[in-house]
Amino acid sequence: MTATYRHLPLAKVEPGMVLSDELLDTHGQVLLPAGAVLTERMLERLQGHGIESLAVVDDTPPDPAQTAAEREAHLARIEVLFRRHDPADADDSAAKALRTLVTEFRIGKEAA
Repeated sequence: MTATYRHLPLAKVEPGMVLSDELLDTHGQVLLPAGAVLTERMLERLQGHGIESLAVVDDTPPDPAQTAAEREAHLARIEVLFRRHDPADADDSAAKALRTLVTEFRIGKEAA
């Protein structure tokens, strides 16, 4: 899935938006591939397949204040999750590796 995406109800999806991940039907068949540029006809047909929402690429520039707040919230949550882990403990390499992976996933490599 694309790093920046948002879920929208099908009624709010507009032609020209880009699908961020492949769209599957209830049987696991691919209806549309990731990166498909949505057309009015596609959106009409998706209603017939019972699709209620889509994950589309979010190309709006991020709000720096919100981004900083989200980063701090992620760091605080990671601290809670690893509160019993001592980062200086050389014998606990598995927890250290897991913490690094979680931090990279939530915030990015520069914070890990």
